[in-house]
Amino acid sequence: MDALQQGANALFILLGAVMVLAMHAGFAFLELGTVRRKNQVNALVKILVDFSVSTVVYFVVGYSVAYGTGFFVGAEELAAKNGYELVKFFFLLTFAAAIPAIISGGIAERAKFWPQLMATAAIVGVIYPFFEGIAWNQHFGVQAWLKAATGAEFHDFAGSVVVHAVGGWIALGAVILLGARRNRYRKDGAISAHPPSSIPFLALGAWILTVGWFGFNVMSAQTLDKISGLVAVNSLMAMVGGTLVALLLGKNDPGFLHNGPLAGLVAVCAGSDLMHPLGALVVGGVAGAIFVLMFTLTQNKWKIDDVLGVWPLHGLCGTWGGVAAGIFGSKALGGLGGVSMGAQLVGTGMGVLWALVSGFAVYGLLKVTVGLRLSQEEEFDGADLSIHKISATPEREANW
Repeated sequence: MDALQQGANALFILLGAVMVLAMHAGFAFLELGTVRRKNQVNALVKILVDFSVSTVVYFVVGYSVAYGTGFFVGAEELAAKNGYELVKFFFLLTFAAAIPAIISGGIAERAKFWPQLMATAAIVGVIYPFFEGIAWNQHFGVQAWLKAATGAEFHDFAGSVVVHAVGGWIALGAVILLGARRNRYRKDGAISAHPPSSIPFLALGAWILTVGWFGFNVMSAQTLDKISGLVAVNSLMAMVGGTLVALLLGKNDPGFLHNGPLAGLVAVCAGSDLMHPLGALVVGGVAGAIFVLMFTLTQNKWKIDDVLGVWPLHGLCGTWGGVAAGIFGSKALGGLGGVSMGAQLVGTGMGVLWALVSGFAVYGLLKVTVGLRLSQEEEFDGADLSIHKISATPEREANW
């Protein structure tokens, strides 16, 4: 029976890892559809290479930083218990690799290729797992202190703060240090529109992410005996809440519409195992509103050229998710309880502050050493030709 249980747990978390791995295709196509045509190849290449760098760095350094477990032992030891620890690494790696995938969308169309890979190594190797260990592995006694002070630990079941808010707030620093795309904001005050190059690809990316998210959330239980249908239904309700509010506030804009479900899913991660489905619907709806309103404000008023709106989508909606777990996870609003508003505020604030400082530190250091931006000519030609020497849709094809 033990062997059967171990095998079932390994298969369960492996399926989750594969579903979240598939989400990286969603990141790629969401970015491909949003950027201009001359940057589509670069979007595809970045996500795959970022994932590959993340895998090596998280295997060698990051997982040990977060969980104190390394893999420099014999294969016989690694294969114990059906290799569950290895499959758990695979699952948690897909979370870690989401951080550079999130950042990629914010800095699209004007960032150098190799400096971003250097940033990926630093973020996935040290910065992300440092906070991951605090939130999910009791590092430095922070959770014990919060429980003693507020009556409950900081609760982030599937990473609204640990993954999404951290990724979004790191991205904000990178976007600000990079500056806007050339001619995006003109000296006369006019704003040059850079419409999405492909709504179908943007929508495909959003759908892939949405479907994979149910692995992201439900499989965060990590063992079969802890699986919860409540997590699945709450994820569903938050998804549709974000979609409907983004549709209304976005005035039928397909870009806002297809980011709406993602906003809802980002926000519900933290408390998806605690909330009542109606609470999850409200959480998702608020997240949809946050994305539409803040994306418009950052792009048009504050002139922060965050191409995919990753700071509003992941940074702000993830922050809202951390707080919302304390509100809608309480028994007073139909939740299961066991959460403290104080712990949620402190834990969320710690994640945001750590990410913001780290983002400016990493990208600031890269800016003054190796540089972050493509040259004016390279940006004009597009990242596809400048970096990869090929375009997504060549105008002329050889006749054979």
